[in-house]
Amino acid sequence: MVSKLRVGLYKNGVNGKFYSMSEPSAILSLSPPDLYSPTRRDDLAAVIRDAVLSAPHTTMNEEHLLTATRDFISALEKGDIPHVLVGGLAVLQYIEGRNTRDIDLIIAVEDIERLPDLVLHEKNEWFGSADVGPLRVDFLFTDNPFFERIAKEHAEERDFMGTRLRCATPEGIILLKLFALPSLYRQGQIDRAALYETDILMLLRHSPVEDAVLESQLVAYMTATDIKALLEVLAEIRGRMEKATRF
Repeated sequence: MVSKLRVGLYKNGVNGKFYSMSEPSAILSLSPPDLYSPTRRDDLAAVIRDAVLSAPHTTMNEEHLLTATRDFISALEKGDIPHVLVGGLAVLQYIEGRNTRDIDLIIAVEDIERLPDLVLHEKNEWFGSADVGPLRVDFLFTDNPFFERIAKEHAEERDFMGTRLRCATPEGIILLKLFALPSLYRQGQIDRAALYETDILMLLRHSPVEDAVLESQLVAYMTATDIKALLEVLAEIRGRMEKATRF
């Protein structure tokens, strides 16, 4: 039996359930934890190839994976389906970071029905999970106004295996990770939160953004208490950045 590669996941890392961000127990954690790779990946094909080769107990060969992924991305392009790549693979387009088996897509809920060979397994107001051929695909729906804003204001086209793929910008990825942090901490996902904060640090070094700019784009979607805590997190990250030359 061919293993299915996980393509994106924004759900509870403890019990595997999807949650509405309006719930106190909401979480945007990715599961399972990623492994850090020592080199930056300059193309998605290399990242995906490394992902399947490093995945435990997989029986999917490299060529099958790349073909399936190419077909999926081509279907997005040929169907003129608006989409934005976020998550681990998007991070690796800009910085050295974790090897990842995840692809996360922001997409309109009505557009998932236009994808060929899609078998939907789970869906709520803002998230969905499906199989597309041998791939496991998880979606972040633009019905969530924050996800919609990221898709509209923080995306750029990038080359992928002869096609064009819309990918979140560094600022967009930073915003998504900041948006996820309060839920990660509330669920006790400290290791995951630490990885997110490291990603934010590396992205800020690559593409500097002022804290006030980030705050202005989050304030409409988060509580004042969460915003205050995120500003403290950013201050800690800035402090780490200032100590980069301590040795």
